[in-house]
Amino acid sequence: MSAPEPAGSRPRHVVVTGVSGTGKTTVAVELAQHFGWVFVEGDDLHPPANIAKMSAGIALDDGDREPWLAALALVLARHQAGGSSSVVTCSALKRSYRDVLRARLPDATAVFFVHLAAPYDVIAARVASREHFMAPSLLRSQVDTLELLGEDEQSVVIDVSQPATGVVTEAIGAIERS
Repeated sequence: MSAPEPAGSRPRHVVVTGVSGTGKTTVAVELAQHFGWVFVEGDDLHPPANIAKMSAGIALDDGDREPWLAALALVLARHQAGGSSSVVTCSALKRSYRDVLRARLPDATAVFFVHLAAPYDVIAARVASREHFMAPSLLRSQVDTLELLGEDEQSVVIDVSQPATGVVTEAIGAIERS
């Protein structure tokens, strides 16, 4: 866990979002290291039943995601209460999911979303070439579920077709400007 933020500053929370295969973990780890913030791998908070479903190629529904999102929201709230900033990975495919993540915080503006995106064929190739519990066949269901971030949501959308260093640099700039 990182040290609390300096006196006078308020904790911030960056949620790195996007469908599977966009590089959320890679980018989030780099952001956490750059800022000296706590890193939270959202996949680690999935209940075993969710992992079993995704491993079997069965898409999660809102009911499946509810306890996972609640656990992530609780983690954000705990870091906030402890005075620590964090970087969290979470697909956050729908506005309602992002609302859950913000709900436990006293100030929803403490959350900044870094949404990673790329053309479907780029992401599909990445998903097919990696080892992960989510079956590659589920990518289409995630893309179909995705609701773009609203203009009122503090966020940046970054094309991950570029090298990871460019994605991270772009994300750092957007976070610093927010």
